[in-house]
Amino acid sequence: MHIGELIKKQEKPFFSVEFFPPKEKEKWNDFFQVVEKIKAINPLFASVTCGAGGSGQDNTVEIASAIKNNHGIECMAHCTCVRSDKAKIDEYLSELRHANIENILALRGDKPKNAEGLVDESLMSHDFKFASDLVGYVRERHKDFDVAVAAYPAPHPESKTFSEDRKFLIEKIRKGANFGITQLFFDSREYLDLQERLKKEGIADCPIIPGILPIQSLASIKHTLSLCGANIPGKFFLALEKAYDEGGNEKVKELGLKYAVDQIRILLDSGAKGIHLYSLNKAELCLQLVDMI
Repeated sequence: MHIGELIKKQEKPFFSVEFFPPKEKEKWNDFFQVVEKIKAINPLFASVTCGAGGSGQDNTVEIASAIKNNHGIECMAHCTCVRSDKAKIDEYLSELRHANIENILALRGDKPKNAEGLVDESLMSHDFKFASDLVGYVRERHKDFDVAVAAYPAPHPESKTFSEDRKFLIEKIRKGANFGITQLFFDSREYLDLQERLKKEGIADCPIIPGILPIQSLASIKHTLSLCGANIPGKFFLALEKAYDEGGNEKVKELGLKYAVDQIRILLDSGAKGIHLYSLNKAELCLQLVDMI
């Protein structure tokens, strides 16, 4: 079933979740136990990531298929194009179609790097320079898929300004995106500003689902921020450091959960149709968070 249609039909706020496939198959049994536990929050859908740079998409297909067909959660597979040509995208979407997956999150993906750790433009796709190129191609050649896109409340690290980043999102929507999911963020004002910009452009009918990450530890949030380029309000970060000094990561987790609950309430009160949880494959954290709303 197309997730865009499911979102439009929702009269009450919903939750959705993101999973990342374990690389080692011996860990899959534990992973699917997490999936089964998370069903308690009745997620509208689940998204399944692929490896950095688009690697590991074989696991994405198998995991997404199992989540939908064995565990009964509608599923969306990440689809990156940074290293792919049109033939590879066609093949990947064919595999998803065969697995009964009808939804993708269209992403460019991280730029490939050489042995020295520098971006190697020669490894980039010649068919797809931006995620918007992938959106347009899928909408033209694979119309049976729903296409979601990434949205950035704060600018993507490669965008120079808020305005430039908003233009990229608007282009993806106008090329045929059915809905968007945001990168994790901690300042709700950025999401509200994003929504206002879309309204001014006359495309506010494309749902943008805010993505929320419940903080588990001080080290984990530092690592996550370094990877994705998101930012965190200075006052909140100082509070996390103080909590760590006073009670370690248990205090950090407690403060992080309270902050996430307050943030979700603000977002839902401001008109967000639902909340996408970056689960980190942790069922208990998601269950606790939803129970606190």
